[in-house]
Amino acid sequence: TTFHHAVTGANVVTTENSDWATNCPEYKVTAVQVRRTNQHSLWQERNALEDVSLRRIAAAELVPAK
Repeated sequence: TTFHHAVTGANVVTTENSDWATNCPEYKVTAVQVRRTNQHSLWQERNALEDVSLRRIAAAELVPAK
């Protein structure tokens, strides 16, 4: 499986390389430095806004047309 939850930040710590069989990020060989933060990053904020927008669109599509 691949990472798809942007809020976790997992895709940010990977390289552009992927596993040949599953096309998963090559995260097992990626060096990282981790530190605690007290706020979300800009890309996390943007993703949260996009998520809200996409959920509104999806909800609107579920409403039957009159």
